[in-house]
Amino acid sequence: MKTKLPLFALMMLSASLIFTACKKDNNSKTATLNVRLTDAPADYSAVNVDVKEVRIKFKDDATENEWQTLSTKAGIYNLLAFQNGVDTLLATGIVATNPVKQIRLVLGTNNSIVVSGVVYPLTIPSGEESGLKIMIHKNIAQPVENIIIDFNALLSIKEENGNYKLRPVLQVK
Repeated sequence: MKTKLPLFALMMLSASLIFTACKKDNNSKTATLNVRLTDAPADYSAVNVDVKEVRIKFKDDATENEWQTLSTKAGIYNLLAFQNGVDTLLATGIVATNPVKQIRLVLGTNNSIVVSGVVYPLTIPSGEESGLKIMIHKNIAQPVENIIIDFNALLSIKEENGNYKLRPVLQVK
């Protein structure tokens, strides 16, 4: 019986160490987050949006702190090029495995729409100052996570007295 007790204690200690080593600690893990862009069909020749930066926020507070800027592929994106299951990578970055609360697309001034072969400036109210804010609640749990922003150009474009405005209708997938 004396030899069984130390063997039993050694087995319990080994099991405890294995269990502790396998235990997940979500506060210290990271994941790669990809933000992608797609669009629903629209009846225009082109809808060009000037994306400068993609930022994410992990907290619900109203402050402008705690934003993380992702490595963004800045450029002018024709939303209509990303229809029928086609998307493009806007930004990527290593993030903590915390829930994402908001995404912000910071836009530039080179936004336009092409209607019947004519190019019109596309105004995005507050798009240049604060960007397009998208409220979400997405848990980051996988080593690589994708957030797809479905930009509905058809519902987002409003013509007002010959001027075109973009009031984004977005869905996060």
